Amino acid sequence: MALNVFKFCSGLKVLGYVMILLVLAIIAVSYYAVIVLVCGPYLLHGGFQSVLSFIGVIVFHVLLALLLWSYFMVVFVDPGSVPENWRARLEENLEAGCSISLPEHPLPDTWPTSEGTARRPTSGYCSRCQNGKPPRCHHCSVCQRCVLKMDHHCVWVVNCVGARNYKFFLLFLLYTFLETTMDTLVLLPHFARFFGEAKNHSRYSSSPGELAVTFLAFVINLAFALSLLCFLVMHASLVLSNTTTIEVYEKKKVVRWKYDLGRKKNFEQVFGTKKALWLLPLIAKEDLENVHALRGLDFPTRSDVEISLSS
Repeated sequence: MALNVFKFCSGLKVLGYVMILLVLAIIAVSYYAVIVLVCGPYLLHGGFQSVLSFIGVIVFHVLLALLLWSYFMVVFVDPGSVPENWRARLEENLEAGCSISLPEHPLPDTWPTSEGTARRPTSGYCSRCQNGKPPRCHHCSVCQRCVLKMDHHCVWVVNCVGARNYKFFLLFLLYTFLETTMDTLVLLPHFARFFGEAKNHSRYSSSPGELAVTFLAFVINLAFALSLLCFLVMHASLVLSNTTTIEVYEKKKVVRWKYDLGRKKNFEQVFGTKKALWLLPLIAKEDLENVHALRGLDFPTRSDVEISLSS
């Protein structure tokens, strides 16, 4: 009996559930340090400091709500599954016996669409799923299934990041970066005061437990803010070039990346065309109907690549 070593990868799901608890624990520590220990006391003093603290509390809770909303959307929204017995459109037409006049030269892998570009009709086949494989689809060894426009499997959300939840993942990164950056700036004076008092051997104005929580929250938020900044820059570059993390190496081997339609259209293929929803973890019904890439089964391609393929 053949041994499928990829089945052992599914054990990473257990680690993912631990990561969810870790995320919630970090949020709890940050909330206690920023709201209870730092901003809370200033709210009772009055004056300009009280106003700043009140504004900080409001911004903190707004970012936290958007962060959690985006996070749970990534966790619970399916990134996109291949329909059972899926076939590409051209293959379906051929099997149905449609009359197609074939040219002398091989057909290009694209054709004009209503979007003004072209769509790839050919597909692959996944031997592990025993099913058709749409363009940009990859098999996840952790989830044990094919994922539409798979970017990567994220242990922090116990889910794959793909066509239908990539926007939510990006917003989660954005709001977590903004939240951790804000927490770092709020906690910085207290972090500096901790070392100042220690250097002068003075008595601490807070209990050792409160100082430990403030110190821990500052270090954690600073580390996350710096690392998330790198991730945001990387994924912003991927979005604007219409590339997934998995496709980066493939893109290096071609002169023109066929899915790169320009920054505006590339952005809309992830965030949709409704500007009012760009910063919310929601996708308009009209976008799901009109933007093919959001469904994850077929994708528009560059017209100049189409010409080079057919020449």
